Amino acid sequence: MTPKNIKIVIAVLVLIILGVLTYFSLTKKPTEILPTSVQYKNTEYGFTFDLPQSWTGYSVIVEKWEGNYLDNSTKTEGPKISIRHPAWTAQIPRQDIPVMVFSIAEWNSILEEKLSVGAAPIGPSELGRNSKYVFALPARYNFAFPVGFEEVETVLQQKPLKAF
Repeated sequence: MTPKNIKIVIAVLVLIILGVLTYFSLTKKPTEILPTSVQYKNTEYGFTFDLPQSWTGYSVIVEKWEGNYLDNSTKTEGPKISIRHPAWTAQIPRQDIPVMVFSIAEWNSILEEKLSVGAAPIGPSELGRNSKYVFALPARYNFAFPVGFEEVETVLQQKPLKAF
């Protein structure tokens, strides 16, 4: 090969590489990064949850999840902590961010399909864990698609729960 041919081959390869990189950069779905400057901290169970600036002034609702052990129909319950957007009103309720708290033993029972914690045919999904607890999102928590469900989905994509 002559030096001129080598230059042409290199130029073609560079153009192909640039074309491939451009294609992937244009077809990749952008992930919306929300600036987080608000943080909910729960020292009782050991986790923090990063929230976007728009959640400044959020409130926390503490409720209980209920479940049944399938082998003997024993009922059980545990904490469900919902982080509520400050614009939530009774007239226009917005999507909360519910965090179910399970002991490690309870979580293992859910994974083994011995404990059911909802009417959905699937169980909750894990958000994080520490040495004592597993933090999970209820199945079909946004089933009704209330105002703000898209924002909550974007927040959850950022993996905002950090256990300690």
